[in-house]
Amino acid sequence: MIQLDVSIMGQPYKLACKEGEEGALQEAVAYLDGKMSAIRDAGKLKGNDRIAVMAALGIAAELLATKSPDGPLSEMSMSEVKQKIAAMHETLDTALAPQENLF
Repeated sequence: MIQLDVSIMGQPYKLACKEGEEGALQEAVAYLDGKMSAIRDAGKLKGNDRIAVMAALGIAAELLATKSPDGPLSEMSMSEVKQKIAAMHETLDTALAPQENLF
């Protein structure tokens, strides 16, 4: 195992990976950083935890759409997937709003 120093949205992380898998990990980090930065730059979400959840949902939807032609998202267009993600975002806002008042 080797350790890599990476940065996601300006935050440093030390990640471990198997030797020879550094390139794949760097590519994954760059992809996640791009997704999270785009969500942050859209200005609709505050808090890295919310941004991370929305990025994870988007990436999961992409994976499911490409992984199985008969999967749960196979009948949906990308705009429908985005609408579902937006609805999840609203649900998260509603659920997490009371917690923001604690800080």
